[in-house]
Amino acid sequence: MSKASNPARRTAIVTGSTSGIGLGIAEALAASGCNIVLNSFSDTDSDHALVRDVADRHGVEGAYIQADMSDAAACRALVEQAAQRFGTVDILVNNAGIQHVAPVEEFPIDKWNAIIAINLSSSFHTIAAAIPHMKRAGHGRIVNIASAHGLRASPFKSAYVSAKHGVLGLTKTVALELAEEKITCNAICPGYVLTPLVEAQIPDQMKVHHMDRETVVREVMLARQPSREFVTVEEIGGLVVFLCSDHAAQITGAALPVDGGWTAQ
Repeated sequence: MSKASNPARRTAIVTGSTSGIGLGIAEALAASGCNIVLNSFSDTDSDHALVRDVADRHGVEGAYIQADMSDAAACRALVEQAAQRFGTVDILVNNAGIQHVAPVEEFPIDKWNAIIAINLSSSFHTIAAAIPHMKRAGHGRIVNIASAHGLRASPFKSAYVSAKHGVLGLTKTVALELAEEKITCNAICPGYVLTPLVEAQIPDQMKVHHMDRETVVREVMLARQPSREFVTVEEIGGLVVFLCSDHAAQITGAALPVDGGWTAQ
């Protein structure tokens, strides 16, 4: 990958993008012709090899930028480094997130703070850093990966549900502030997505519930999704690509469920 970027090609940052939904989104954006910036908290040879592989396969340029998304300065530095590397930031996808499950009265304070920082505050900081670059360019696309839990609550997920509800409020506010700037801001609210992390949980669920794989998936993991099917990372990636296209120029401030009908109930 050369250091000189193609000025006609858009540049996309995807936070939390070395696996799962984030990597699927990065793959889809690269396939659509975008230069890509992958991100995670680590900084290993395999991280850099991953972005080279994605970029080379799709004939685009790529960069890996390490950042601790719980740190405000690191979030903003991520955007500035990407802009310096590629000249601007056209697309920002906020995907980084963590989870912890516990009753409210037992919820560890450090876990609450980390979830709010990574799942909500990081999006505020990256958006704030990206807006000046998008304004100078005269266009931009911001996509926040929220959750069905941004629209519905579940017990024992107080921090996660609070953060994802906050992401939707942030999305709407940013959309209104930028409505005349040709910069859109939308949120995607996935239900259960079949990622390697979710796939790894299935054998344990089979043991606990004494069920076969198909029954666990349908009756335990997907009990809230009327379709009884997982969302795929490809479906999320495809929606992100659409929201970043000219066809979606008048879609802004939206919270788009991709949840097999969960939030329609």
